[in-house]
Amino acid sequence: MFESNTEVSAEEQLARFNRYMDEVIDHREGLTAKTAESAGWIARIQAAARVQNQAAALEFVAVGQLFGYRLSRSAETEDWAIDTMEAVAAEVAAGLKISHGLGLAKVRYARAMRERLPQVAEVFIAGDIGFSAFATIVWRTDLITDPTALAYVDTRIAASVTRWPSLTAARLAKKVDTIVAQADLDAVRRRKKNQKDREVYIGEDCEGTSEIHGSLASPDARALDAKLSALAATVCPHDPRTRDQRRADALGAMAADATRLGCRCGRSDCTAAQRKPASPVTIHVIAEQATLDGNATTPASQISAEGLITAELLTELALTATLVPLIHPGDAPPEPHYRPSTALADFVRARDMTCRWPG
Repeated sequence: MFESNTEVSAEEQLARFNRYMDEVIDHREGLTAKTAESAGWIARIQAAARVQNQAAALEFVAVGQLFGYRLSRSAETEDWAIDTMEAVAAEVAAGLKISHGLGLAKVRYARAMRERLPQVAEVFIAGDIGFSAFATIVWRTDLITDPTALAYVDTRIAASVTRWPSLTAARLAKKVDTIVAQADLDAVRRRKKNQKDREVYIGEDCEGTSEIHGSLASPDARALDAKLSALAATVCPHDPRTRDQRRADALGAMAADATRLGCRCGRSDCTAAQRKPASPVTIHVIAEQATLDGNATTPASQISAEGLITAELLTELALTATLVPLIHPGDAPPEPHYRPSTALADFVRARDMTCRWPG
């Protein structure tokens, strides 16, 4: 569009460019400008989403009422409740034409609304959260056995969940885990035991293969997972192994200190040698300085991962980790350029740990 032409002056070329840019800007504004019509459609979308959330919640309310009715006609004991769950799951599955397993899952969520998280259930019934968010909350609180701790967690989540920005499932799980960590002492004891008992077990040889089982610190597990995937990707596209097989073989390559996996395509024109070797893996963990100093018990967060890292484990990890302080923008002078500095970009990523859209 802007090809060189000796018959067109520089002023005319600039004028053409400006007209073109005006058209682009007008087009973009037409796509994003808020008008009465667009606001009306957004309002309808929001209303429909709320109705959808409410309908999903009311389905579980009805399932819970059916469960309560069946349980009252047998005996209100935990043993009978298990039988009642199976019976109601069968009824629900038949009524909805779904599998018994899905029917049983609906009964479990219904019981969670009635018996474990009544205040979160009210938020769900109001349509302020959807089923996926409710399911994540149920899953992350499922191990709480102390009624007082459960009531505290229920109250805190119900009061906070509608104020949280848009969250991925992992980010929501981390928010819930933070609240649970403040209330459930049994969970704290379980975490300490799990951390103390971590190990890697390699089974006996079985016709040329051996099984590996174990538990690692979460950052180490994430790093190992990423490293296996990176090594598995160093072969050429013609390697006959599946990705899972290559990841398994990558463990052997790591044991031999290899930076790439040997390709098995057998082709003379194999391009594996042209691929970059697997790069080192970095796992980012965000923690408060007071916790690192041993003066607080606030758990740390691992970027792009579910769950929390306890203060006890964090202290141990810090012994071999590279510690980089985050500078709060309020403690630094204004930056005179559009692109943020590395320090500011690091702070924003550590603060949000997720996309901020829509805020």
